[in-house]
Amino acid sequence: MIAVDTSVWIAAFRGKRATRLPLEHLLDAGEVALPAPVRIEILAGSSRADLPRLRRSLAALPVLYPTESTWARIDGFVDHAVARSQRFGFADLLIAALAAENDCAVWSLDADFERLHKLGLVRVSDGGS
Repeated sequence: MIAVDTSVWIAAFRGKRATRLPLEHLLDAGEVALPAPVRIEILAGSSRADLPRLRRSLAALPVLYPTESTWARIDGFVDHAVARSQRFGFADLLIAALAAENDCAVWSLDADFERLHKLGLVRVSDGGS
């Protein structure tokens, strides 16, 4: 499974072929997981007209929700990152923790996930792997 970040969804919605086609393939294969913060970001950024359709479409995907262990994992990520002079935003840490605890790679166009990967905190995907 691949946890798809908001940046990928936005690129696909905007018709960027290099993102849209691999995302469609992953969706067809049932390989997409939707971290809860990504779901909220997509819905919150949608138009009033698109909101019902998006909500129905996203409902077909498995959603990754935080648990008590997610928050503990984030604390560990923060400790590990700060010890290496790295800082990350809350949403990225939450998405990374949800992906890690559900054994998912993260597909993102956000370079912060590559930095999280270099720290050994999350696996990344390019959408094709």
